[in-house]
Amino acid sequence: MQQKQFFKCVCGFMTAVVFTACTETTSIEGKWVEPVPGMENQMQGINLEKGGRASSINMATLQYEKWEKKGDKLILTGKSIGNHQTLSFSDTLTIKNCSNDKLELKKGSLTINYQKQR
Repeated sequence: MQQKQFFKCVCGFMTAVVFTACTETTSIEGKWVEPVPGMENQMQGINLEKGGRASSINMATLQYEKWEKKGDKLILTGKSIGNHQTLSFSDTLTIKNCSNDKLELKKGSLTINYQKQR
């Protein structure tokens, strides 16, 4: 009986730790990269800086400018450049998983798995 109670406490504590880690703003800051589709030897991604500033990594046509975290949502804003026009955008993605070295974002059927760049 005591083992079962202890196990429930440990599971509850671990869930709280994981949830807290994913909801802290500082845990999501950093340079997050993924392989460029079709060119897996090159990386692309986002740099989430302190104060909500964002920038693109190896993506000339997609220029991130700001980021904001609201609950499990990551809101990225910036400019998309191409075909002789520049369009402002705001993109809301769901944070499905985050840790010190992995960030999984989802929007509809699209899932992006980033690794933290050291």
